[in-house]
Amino acid sequence: MAGARPKITIVGAGTVGTAAAHWIASRQLGDVVLVDIVEGLPQGKALDLQQAGPIAGFDVRVVGTNDYADTTGSRVVIVTAGVPRKPGMTREELVGTNAGIVRAVVEQVVPRSPDAVFIIVTNPLDAMTYLAYRVSGLPRERLFGLSGALDSTRFRTFLALELGVSLQDVQAMVIGAHTDKDMVPLASSANVRGVPVSQLMSAERLQAVVARTRRAGAEITELMKASAFTAPGAALCAMTEAVLRDQKRVIPCCVYLDGEYGERDVCVGVPVVLGAGGVERILEVALSEEEERAFRASVAATRELLAALPA
Repeated sequence: MAGARPKITIVGAGTVGTAAAHWIASRQLGDVVLVDIVEGLPQGKALDLQQAGPIAGFDVRVVGTNDYADTTGSRVVIVTAGVPRKPGMTREELVGTNAGIVRAVVEQVVPRSPDAVFIIVTNPLDAMTYLAYRVSGLPRERLFGLSGALDSTRFRTFLALELGVSLQDVQAMVIGAHTDKDMVPLASSANVRGVPVSQLMSAERLQAVVARTRRAGAEITELMKASAFTAPGAALCAMTEAVLRDQKRVIPCCVYLDGEYGERDVCVGVPVVLGAGGVERILEVALSEEEERAFRASVAATRELLAALPA
């Protein structure tokens, strides 16, 4: 229908999917379809969110469903479905379990929305993004992962808190794999309104912020015995808005590399330009020697995880 609002599908009505739906509806980016295999769960969460509209001032439709047919014609599809890592579970076991889930989701949603932009959230994120890219057959521009969009906002937050400045004035990025050990916060280019943070704090303080950034997700999990969801949802909203409003935002995302940064056939976080076409450009930024070594190690760790993907 001419003039119709874009449809945004979120697969997985857990905390992250619900938070993303909340932020997206509040920004009035389009109508939201919340999908889950659990009967009643997406319907109830969608209805609860819809009823906030008159108070919060948004006027979009929010629908919950167990039927993938309702996702047909989506402009953006966000995949959060999957299981968290349980005590005693190896990374390889997590890969195997979530690979089956992601493969099934992709096989359901891509034929119904072949022109959509797909954002992968399921962990381990880099491996699941790679799998989804291979299974979907989509161009790499239209399928990418959350990654540094979340890690970078955590880095910016910790820098602002440490320096006692506005959150809005700090610019910083995180690249590499979306794991505590392997992410690469780019301290060399972090700045406050153009002033390098290295001029505003000691090397020791800066390294402490980098270390805290790497453990940001774990810190939240340890505090509340559950995974973060508000900031991940906000990051997904920002990525969705960049696509739907063709904002040309520079946001680090997990994307398939084909020669960029000297790497091929791997999905890992790097800064990209997000617009109507999805990933419209991959930006290759200068790294310090330490950051370069860390990035290579991050890619190597990701390749090891890809080897655990089921055939």
